[in-house]
Amino acid sequence: MNGAFGEPYLPNGRGTEFTGRYVVVFDPDNQESGLNALYSSADIAPVERVRGTATAKAAGFQERPGASLLFEDLAVAVVDVSSEHRYSLVTAAEAEDAILAAEPERKVYASPITASQQAPTEFFPAFRSDDAVVAHHSRAETASVQQPAWDETVATWGVQAIRANISGLTGRGIKVAVLDSGVDTDHPDLSERIEATASFVPGETVEDSHGHGTHCIGTVAGPAIPHAGPRYGVAPDVRILAGKVLNSLGSGTDGQIIAGIAWAVELGARVISMSLGAPVGPGELFPLTYEVIAQRALDKGAVIVAAAGNSSRRPGFVAPVERPANCPSILAVASVDKAFQTASTSCGGINGQGGEVDIAAPGVAVRSAAVGGGYVLMSGTSMATPHVAGVLALHAQAHPDASAAELTAGLLSSTMPLTQLAKDVGAGLLQAP
Repeated sequence: MNGAFGEPYLPNGRGTEFTGRYVVVFDPDNQESGLNALYSSADIAPVERVRGTATAKAAGFQERPGASLLFEDLAVAVVDVSSEHRYSLVTAAEAEDAILAAEPERKVYASPITASQQAPTEFFPAFRSDDAVVAHHSRAETASVQQPAWDETVATWGVQAIRANISGLTGRGIKVAVLDSGVDTDHPDLSERIEATASFVPGETVEDSHGHGTHCIGTVAGPAIPHAGPRYGVAPDVRILAGKVLNSLGSGTDGQIIAGIAWAVELGARVISMSLGAPVGPGELFPLTYEVIAQRALDKGAVIVAAAGNSSRRPGFVAPVERPANCPSILAVASVDKAFQTASTSCGGINGQGGEVDIAAPGVAVRSAAVGGGYVLMSGTSMATPHVAGVLALHAQAHPDASAAELTAGLLSSTMPLTQLAKDVGAGLLQAP
C-alpha cells in the first residue's frame, strides 16, 4: 500500500479538480465589508459563521448545496456562487480593499487518481492581492555525508536517521494536529495519545478506513515501546488532535482542510501536519488563500507542515512542489531513502517564491501504525512530513515560550547537510534536538 503521493502520476494524468465554490480571504479587521461586497455584487449563498471548535459544522456544510461558511477566527470564507456570477465575485474582490484573495476551491488528495477519474475542466477566474506575500530566502548547496547501515531491531531507520531515539525530549505537553484521513482510535499504540478528534468529511466519522492518517499519526506519536516491533514514533508523549479532512478514498477539499486548520488552532496545536496536496504546473504561483491562513496560524502559535508531493519520476522528470506546501509560510517536506538520496517520486523546488523545498526527512519504507492494530510499510513525502511534525513538537517542548517562527528557525538551523541541491532537500536532513 502506498502513502500520499505513493505512486508518480503522468504529467497530465491528474488535473486540477474544482468543487464550484470559492475560498475568499478577508482583512480580519473588516470582514463585514468584504462579505457585503460579495452579497451585493455576486449574490453568494447565505453565509453561516463559525468560530473555534464549532468548525466541525463544515462537514455538514459540504453536504448542503447553496451554503457558504465563514471561519471568523481566520477571516476566511468558503462560498457557494453560481457559475454566471464567478466573474462578478472576482471583480468584486478586486475592487474591495477588505478582500485579499478569492480563489476557486480545489480538491486535494492523499493518493493519486487516474485520468479516467478526472472531473471535466472548467475555467475559474481568481483574484489575489500580493500584499500578503512574504520573503522566502534561497539556500545554498550542501556538503556530503556517508551512508549509514541500519539495524532496525530497536528503532526504525527513520527514527534513527533524525536522532529522535537518542533525544531526551518526548514532546510532553505539546499538541500536534494531524489533518488526514482520520485515525484508528482503537489502535493499542495510539488510543491513549489522542486528545481530540473531529471529522470534516460529510457522512464519515473520524475512524480511518483508508489507513493513511493512522500511519502518519503513528509516525508523530507512536510510543517509545510499541506493542510489537521497533520504536517508530518521533515524539511519543505528544497529544494528538486527529482531524479527518480526507474521505475513505483519500480525497478532500480546501474547505475541509481550512476547517481543520481553524479547529486545530482553536484547540492550541503548536504543529499542524498535512500529508496531502494537489498538483501545480511549472511556474504556477502559490495559493494566496493558504499563504494568508498559514501566516495567521503562525501568529497564533502554530506551524503548518505539508508534504512536498510525490509526482516526480526522477531522474527524468521532476514535478514542482504541490499546493499547499508551495506556500512560503508552510514548511514543504521532501522525502529521502535509507541512503539519504532524494526519493525518485519526491517533488522539487522548480517554481518561484514559495515553491521551494524547505527540509528533507525519511520517507521510503517507513514503518508505522496500520488500521486494525498492526503495522505497515509506506512510502512518500506523506511519510516524511510527520517526522518533521514530531521534531517540531520536540523543539516546542524544549522551548515552551518560543514563537512559531522561532520554532521553524530552530528546526531549519539544526539540519544535517546532504549532497543534493537545496531545490531537492532544502536545508538538509531533519534532526531532533
